[in-house]
Amino acid sequence: MSDILGNALLDYYNGNYSEDIITESTISEEDELPSSYLFRSYNEMPAIEQKALALCKGKVLDIGCGSGSHSLFLQNKKKLIVDAIDISRGAIEVAKLRGVHNTFNKNLFEIKETYDTLLLLMNGIGICGKVERINLFLQHLKSILNTNGQILLDSSDISYMFDQDEEGGFWVNPDEYYGEVAFTMSYKGEKSESFDWLYLDFNTLQNACHANGLTCELIQEGEHYDFLARITVSSRPD
Repeated sequence: MSDILGNALLDYYNGNYSEDIITESTISEEDELPSSYLFRSYNEMPAIEQKALALCKGKVLDIGCGSGSHSLFLQNKKKLIVDAIDISRGAIEVAKLRGVHNTFNKNLFEIKETYDTLLLLMNGIGICGKVERINLFLQHLKSILNTNGQILLDSSDISYMFDQDEEGGFWVNPDEYYGEVAFTMSYKGEKSESFDWLYLDFNTLQNACHANGLTCELIQEGEHYDFLARITVSSRPD
């Protein structure tokens, strides 16, 4: 299986940068994902990411760590213990080279250890892929949370990308959730297989959490329909 993200990160880290990753999806045309953005410093991060990092506590699992920018801040500035995971072998190699202490080339569902904070940034909920998988996804996250632990994630309500009628309604397919997107990535002549990615509006996320014995709190809204949520285990059964 191709590792387009990992190849681009390795090239950039090793000084071989010549082009950016090209993304394309079922709701958008080709767009560039700048490699430099994947190496951003804390001061270059969006306010939502900075807020999430400020809220991190205890032992942290950085899910989909990429080049390790979030892990490095938590490890070096906040002095927290961080395990960084990514399914991209190249990303994990870069994160390790940049100084992240605990790196693992693993899928989230391989994780059995428990944590105080589960961190899913850059639309981390996207790895769920489809709304129909949300219960399984949330139940696994819940199973690896310590008592009084928290899940911090950001996502976006992409309804703004669809045409509106005169009454403000959106023209979307009623048979599927509008935030379900199929992506491909291309880099240096190589193209990935299509993969599912999920954008969730806050109400849908909150309802899914409630159905799985979790409490979902809106922490902060961003500048472009994005938001940061904090999820905890409900204190009492419904």
